[in-house]
Amino acid sequence: MYKARGCFTQKKYIVRLSEDERRQLGEVIKKLKGSSQKVRRAQILRKADIEGPNWTDERIAEAFGCRTKTVEKIRQRLVEKGFEYTLNGAPRLSPPTPKLLDGEQEARIIAMRLAPPPNGFANWSLRLLSRKVVELRIVDTVSHETLRRTLKKMV
Repeated sequence: MYKARGCFTQKKYIVRLSEDERRQLGEVIKKLKGSSQKVRRAQILRKADIEGPNWTDERIAEAFGCRTKTVEKIRQRLVEKGFEYTLNGAPRLSPPTPKLLDGEQEARIIAMRLAPPPNGFANWSLRLLSRKVVELRIVDTVSHETLRRTLKKMV
């Protein structure tokens, strides 16, 4: 139970973990196995376990630097969708998009970006760089946004 607006109320979604689930959560937390989100979810589930620490949502939120709504949603997800879904999150609906530029193309673009800009320009703009890359036939077509992501990642 936790205190809300001056009175005690019953939690709507109760976290009751099996021994195997507790062991899995312990491994994730101890070895920091998985993404930071997964580790945080594991920590929250472990502290919310009614047969374990049984912390309040407010105490859990304060301990792990999140909102009480986050703790409530994790509880709800566990009850409605199950342990694996709650711990690992939703699976991707589509695979990640393939890279648009290969390593050689990226290297040539970065080298061009680090070189002085063409006459009449003080700096390389992304649009100028994208036009020049196509003009030099490094790639057939490329958007300035693709170049922005590539340069942000590399430089």
